[in-house]
Amino acid sequence: KCQTGMPQWITVCSGLIQSTLPQAQWDRMLYGTLQQRHETGRPQLNKVCGGLIQTSGAITQQRRMLHSTDQFLAAKDSLQPSEEKVGAFTKIIEAMGFTGPLKYNKWKIKIAALRMYTCCVERTDYEEFFHRCHMPDTLNSWFLIAQLHVWMCLVRMKQEGRAGKYMCRYIVHSMWEDVEQRGKVMGIDSFTLKQSMRSMTENFYAAIFGYDEGILSDDRVLAAALWRNFFNKHCEDPRQLELLVEYVRKQ
Repeated sequence: KCQTGMPQWITVCSGLIQSTLPQAQWDRMLYGTLQQRHETGRPQLNKVCGGLIQTSGAITQQRRMLHSTDQFLAAKDSLQPSEEKVGAFTKIIEAMGFTGPLKYNKWKIKIAALRMYTCCVERTDYEEFFHRCHMPDTLNSWFLIAQLHVWMCLVRMKQEGRAGKYMCRYIVHSMWEDVEQRGKVMGIDSFTLKQSMRSMTENFYAAIFGYDEGILSDDRVLAAALWRNFFNKHCEDPRQLELLVEYVRKQ
């Protein structure tokens, strides 16, 4: 029993080695532990791996308290997906504007996109944003808050390769359908709603560009993007910007 379970513990410990102390030191510790496996059995490995897990967890918790740009850039670099290999036929049809075969079923991706958007907008405390950011309770204010959270979802999904980018399109599509339905429920006439959605579309893509630049730069660039797009250049309290930058970095 101890022999069959040994490879699993070796794999776990090997994964933890990379996130704690230097490789050579942990190699010596694991070698000494495995030398005694017939005498002490799995409890010794449990003890070693338990200590490694606690150490790794403490380091992770400590890092989560820091919000420096360099650490977040390093995290984003490590999450960059490997380039997905596609055939010549797929490249041709995608160059024509169509979507080639994906890793997952397209219908399931569309359903997942709708669910993600629903969770994104329904779990946001809009009243808290209205209060802390001194925003009026209007459709445009709701849209500014929603688009910020949608953008954060898009940043994450774009790291899932071609399937993630395909899902991003339907997250945005779900957002525009939601905006239109909310406008109709509020009694906005079709002409005014159409003009408002056209303006929102322009602001959305401008905001996405600014937020992307900010998340890849330092906090000053991100704060400037939030001041232009989220606050519409009407924020006189720097503490509001500071809180919002920290909120975005945490997500």
